Amino acid sequence: MVTVLQKPVWEGEFQIVLASKDPGQSSGAAALLAQNPGLAGLAGISGSGKGNQLETEVKILQSPSVLKPVYDFVRAHKRSNGIDIEEMRYDAWVKASLDIKLEKGTSVLNLAYRDNNKELVLPVIERISREYQAYSGRDRERGLVNGVAYLNQQIAYYRIRSLVSLRTAQQYAIEQDLTALKGDDETKNAFNLEAIRVQAANEIRNYDEQLIQLRKLSNDPEAIQFRGLMIPELASKGVPQQIEAINLQLASLRQTYTDRELLIKNLTKRRQFLIELFKSNTINYVLAKRADAQARLAAAQRPKGVLLKYRELLRVAIRDETTLNKLEDERRVLALEQARKADPWELISTPTLLDRPVSPKKGRNLALGLLAGLVLGSGAALVAERRTGRIHGSDELASLLPGPLLAVLEAGEQESWRQPLQLLSSGPLAAAQNLALVPIGLEEDAAAAVAQALQAASGRPVLCSSDLVATRSCDAQVLLTSQGAAERDQLQRLRRDLELQGSPVVGWLLLSDRRPRG
Repeated sequence: MVTVLQKPVWEGEFQIVLASKDPGQSSGAAALLAQNPGLAGLAGISGSGKGNQLETEVKILQSPSVLKPVYDFVRAHKRSNGIDIEEMRYDAWVKASLDIKLEKGTSVLNLAYRDNNKELVLPVIERISREYQAYSGRDRERGLVNGVAYLNQQIAYYRIRSLVSLRTAQQYAIEQDLTALKGDDETKNAFNLEAIRVQAANEIRNYDEQLIQLRKLSNDPEAIQFRGLMIPELASKGVPQQIEAINLQLASLRQTYTDRELLIKNLTKRRQFLIELFKSNTINYVLAKRADAQARLAAAQRPKGVLLKYRELLRVAIRDETTLNKLEDERRVLALEQARKADPWELISTPTLLDRPVSPKKGRNLALGLLAGLVLGSGAALVAERRTGRIHGSDELASLLPGPLLAVLEAGEQESWRQPLQLLSSGPLAAAQNLALVPIGLEEDAAAAVAQALQAASGRPVLCSSDLVATRSCDAQVLLTSQGAAERDQLQRLRRDLELQGSPVVGWLLLSDRRPRG
């Protein structure tokens, strides 16, 4: 009756991809985001889209923050059609009308909406698809804005902190006369003081050797060795080249003229001037470099506590500057991502209304009803049987009765009894002169009919009685019962009495389709 009276339920559905592929996987922004999962999570542009993230996303898509406009549209439509919506609640509406689930192992979301009003289904799922696509862009934009704002705050903080820590390290270096330790790589200089001392001592020895060679230089052009002694200032002006050019010119002129020639004298003075310039400038340069090395050696030999503190100040300054640079790089990444217009979630199937209602399914409901009635009826019969204690199964009778089953006699068909009873008389009962038939739970007329048939088939007297004292005098005893006639307790008592009686029991007969007595 419920199936017949129930209103048809219509369903519409669509599919949408929650986590689309990132088109910028090969870009520098995507690479930096991949190396900074914390930044990607902060901005809400993490591309993994797997596991708990997708499950969380599905829960959000079921929440009022996304579907509240659709819910309001449904309420307004139902109210305009005269339907009472006072008891309508959002959670109950989502649970009863929406089916939202992910395809296993993918980021594809299947959504189905059901309603009794066929005209309402398609507009509702179209609105849901639009809300989902709008949500995908809204969530990304909000995450990027929050990420940029957070990074701006941190950059402002670390810009001041980096400047303060650098000034603190510089001021301490000036106060302790440690400025000579500074170089292109302050971290390396600050943490390898032994290497600084060894290097400075080696440089001082090299400079001392160069000074000795420079002071030995004479005016003889052949004795002057410019290689290894040139300094940048003189090399840039071409002083060694000028000296070599004068030497070549003098060698050419001396083939024709003597040293008293005015041109040769002028060239010789010019060469002497250049050699003195080379010697003095080179010596001054080497002395300056030696002084610098001597200062670095002295700075590296400061007390241990001073150097340790300087190391720590340098480390803090370098760490703050590195953090500042990293934050600025991350802000540039988010700014680029914010400028790129992302596509909304992709609909891979358009909202569609099914041709037939999904409920009620009359054929299935009727089949389930019949099956349920059969199961319940069988169960009720089994419970009733267990409560009455009567035995309806031949297997259970065989387990409780002594001896084998000799024959099955069909009730109401006495003509069919003759052959099995004759075989029984000439077989298991052949040696017995008189027989006893012990009925169990049967009516007297049914038991008497079987006794008469057995007596006629065997040609011997048959005592039909349930009194075991009376049947004890007979040569053989045969039990007689039917399905549902005997109770379990009754058979257990009979088995004990037969053991006490001590007379042989050949077996038992089953009278089928016989109703139990009383």
